[in-house]
Amino acid sequence: MLKTLHIENYALIQQSDICFDGGFVAITGETGAGKSILLGALGLLLGQRADAAVLADKGRKCVVEAQFDIAGLGLEPLFAEADVDYDCTLVLRREILPSAKSRAFANDTPVQLPFLRQLATRLVDIHSQHQTLTLADSHFRLSLLDTLGSPATATAYATAWREYTALKRQLEELTAAEAQQRREQDYLQFQYDELAAAALVADEQEALEQESQMLAHAEAVREGMSTAAALLDDDTGQAALTRLRQAKSSLAHIAPWHPDAQTLLARLESSLIELDDLERELQSTAEAITYSSERQQQVDERLALLYRLQKKHGVGTVAGLIAVRDDLDARLQSIATLDDRIQGLMEQVDRAFGTLQRTADVLTTSRRKAGDELATNLLPTLHGLGMPEARFAVELSPTADYGPWGHDSVGFLFNANRGGMLRDLAKVASGGELSRLMLAVKSMLTSRALLPTVIFDEIDTGVSGDISVAVGCLMARMAGNMQVVAITHLPQIAARGTQHLKVYKETSGDRTVSLIRELTPDERVVEVAVMLSSDPPSAAALQTARELMQ
Repeated sequence: MLKTLHIENYALIQQSDICFDGGFVAITGETGAGKSILLGALGLLLGQRADAAVLADKGRKCVVEAQFDIAGLGLEPLFAEADVDYDCTLVLRREILPSAKSRAFANDTPVQLPFLRQLATRLVDIHSQHQTLTLADSHFRLSLLDTLGSPATATAYATAWREYTALKRQLEELTAAEAQQRREQDYLQFQYDELAAAALVADEQEALEQESQMLAHAEAVREGMSTAAALLDDDTGQAALTRLRQAKSSLAHIAPWHPDAQTLLARLESSLIELDDLERELQSTAEAITYSSERQQQVDERLALLYRLQKKHGVGTVAGLIAVRDDLDARLQSIATLDDRIQGLMEQVDRAFGTLQRTADVLTTSRRKAGDELATNLLPTLHGLGMPEARFAVELSPTADYGPWGHDSVGFLFNANRGGMLRDLAKVASGGELSRLMLAVKSMLTSRALLPTVIFDEIDTGVSGDISVAVGCLMARMAGNMQVVAITHLPQIAARGTQHLKVYKETSGDRTVSLIRELTPDERVVEVAVMLSSDPPSAAALQTARELMQ
């Protein structure tokens, strides 16, 4: 339940600190005094969007902070998932900076707005007079029946619906992909066959380019090697080896007579051996070089093929072509298995739809039972709220298709007068009747929904006299199971509160501010009397106020 609320620099409120009791809290005040400002500030804590326009002082930040008692609500998993420390006393704080940026904290841990919105659904139900229109909303009606009937079945159906629609979407996407890929199959096959026929080898391009260079310059290479070999050794006597042999003979002749000659002779002999081997290899290589125009044509054609394929597929190497070929092969294999994949997915969709149908049937049964219970249990409450001839019925009919909310369409039929025909309540119920209907519905949900606080914002619009007394009594009974906060203009309702807060305005200098304070028992009598008559209240009004509060 809501324990405290601190508001600072929000709209007309400079600073306010409010403590809430756990029973029936009545909030009163003149029109325009700022009662709705409280709900706006509380809404910030529950994840509503922030706007810098609410800052009374544009140079300071706005702060709204509240404490909630959340013991026994089973919120531990939600806190664990958000990595927020759990405590039985939850402190929520929201700050709006002058720059319009906002920050939110839960137990001093920064949190995102989705977390606050998740908490809101488990902490507070804020109901305004305008929300009575939700009785005409089909989703609200179905949700109401599910809450009264079997929430677990509704959750199971929602899960089955998500699984079915996800599989159906996959099937539609795969079928569309198959049609597209079937259109592309011939072209993909042509590309693959072309690359497969090329018999690609990863490192062949480098070898072919080297061979092409050699073939293109075969005659020059052979001539150069032959010339080099001839310069090393020939029959003219002028070749390098001939001269070196002469040098060797000369050194050999003097070697015994000089200590360095032997060393130089050994070096010369080593050079002769190397150059002699080099001359033979040059000659052998030159003789082995042959030119084949046919081979030249084969190499050039092969390289031209590789270059063309690389340009076509946007790659620069044979390895890149091989990767393209393998990818084409994989795509073709995938297309070949599409029929099997589609068939398998169709079977999954059929099974999921069967589960959806069975769950929907169970949900419909639960809703029919809950509808009967709602119609039966709502009437006594409506009679007590000043509609003794009221009749109410729930009409359930199947929809054409299965949707996210099930296979049902629900109608709320109503008539407040004896003998009148039951018709859709949105067409026959007045504003005051809708307010009482919604209040009766809320009272039924009190014992079903694990919600610690409900706030009624002027839901008593359109009621007065004895009916307002009945409304106050009903709210007081609801407060036996949960915290009830009622913003009201009716003294009959305010008198039933276990705590009474008054919102009022004061003018200081050139500013008007809203203030709120808890009334003492004597002040409560005066406030209720003022609501009954005028300010100051008459003695009769004071006496009536005391009687209402007894």
